[in-house]
Amino acid sequence: MTFVGKILVIVIMAFALLFLGISTVVFTTHTNWKEATAAQKKKADELQQKSNNLTAEVENAKKDLEKAQADHQAETQKAGTRIVQLEQEIQRFTGEINDLRSKVEVAQQSAQTALSEADAYRKETERQREQRAAVEEQANKFKLQQIDLTDRIRELERMNKTLDENTKDLRDRVARYSTLLRRNGLPDDISAVKGQESPPLVQGEVSRVAPKNDLIEITIGSDDGILPGHELYLYRLKPRPEYLGKVRIISVDPDQAVATVIGKTVQGKKIQEGDIVSTTTRPRT
Repeated sequence: MTFVGKILVIVIMAFALLFLGISTVVFTTHTNWKEATAAQKKKADELQQKSNNLTAEVENAKKDLEKAQADHQAETQKAGTRIVQLEQEIQRFTGEINDLRSKVEVAQQSAQTALSEADAYRKETERQREQRAAVEEQANKFKLQQIDLTDRIRELERMNKTLDENTKDLRDRVARYSTLLRRNGLPDDISAVKGQESPPLVQGEVSRVAPKNDLIEITIGSDDGILPGHELYLYRLKPRPEYLGKVRIISVDPDQAVATVIGKTVQGKKIQEGDIVSTTTRPRT
């Protein structure tokens, strides 16, 4: 083989290697583009599917939006109707509140008037109670006075009865004494009999006092020598000795007598049961 042949062989081998490399590169490149195309197609399919899904979702979203808009419009209408109703109710409530305010004002005025009337009634009731208490107190006083007057009337009636009986008895006794004196040739005038113009030395006590402090009953009588017209001293020993005045005998019994106060007692003092009557101003020993 010649040198040229060798060179050609080398050149051919070089071209063969170059062709082999290019073929390998072409084959490799062809395989990568196929896989890439498949991958891109797959991605395109996936994107299409997503697009379809998104389109469906968009349609659904549009339907939902339309439904939401319809619902919103319906709710808006309902809300508008409700607002109108609420405004009407507010107006009604406002009217009722105004009516209630008017009624409350009227009620307050009525309550104020009622309070004023109640206060006036209370004052009138208190005044009537005071008047009633005063009337009851006066009535009680009148009842006490009536009881006192009744007692005094009974006492005076009893004393009057006693006086009538004593007077009758005295008249009988005077008649008998006058007859007896005349039989014995003596005058029947008691004041003319010696020793009878003044009472004997006697001392007794007050047993009863008339309500007016003007009549008294004493524990000595005709058996003690007391006669009508005799005057006795009246005094008190306890709690301290004090002179009260004088009394005059108006009727007598054997063991008691009735006397009337001459004028008034000293300083108008009330006579008490147990006070002393005596022919002297000193107690007897």
